[in-house]
Amino acid sequence: MNKKSLTEADIRTKFITPALIGASGDKWNVMTQIREEAYFTKGRVIVRGKTVKRGEAKKADYILSYKPNLPLAVIEAKDNSHSVGDGMQQALEYAEILDVPFAYSSNGDAFLEHDRTVIYQNRHQGLSSVGWVPSSESSSNTS
Repeated sequence: MNKKSLTEADIRTKFITPALIGASGDKWNVMTQIREEAYFTKGRVIVRGKTVKRGEAKKADYILSYKPNLPLAVIEAKDNSHSVGDGMQQALEYAEILDVPFAYSSNGDAFLEHDRTVIYQNRHQGLSSVGWVPSSESSSNTS
């Protein structure tokens, strides 16, 4: 399989979601902790004269939650023709809107992490393998 020919949806399905769940299903709970392609805004209200319409709603590729309704991280996925960090700016924008401490970007090869709680240290951490993802247990220790 040529990873570069896969779509973003294929990358999410074949590489990112399995890495989040873990081989034995002991990482993130897909039913209670992972929301995929989740809309989190309704879009900007645009008024022109007497015409009112909504702009495009914002949608995160993944929102990871410690508990239901307690979001902890956002993940922006890109297809494999992009570098691992190409989704970081978008992930940071979404993390700021959602007020979550962690933003991740992935292209199916690896994850890039940005910890928004760190002020003076290096905030980006490259994670070399898709096999490594933030665990719900280790993330809860940082809260």
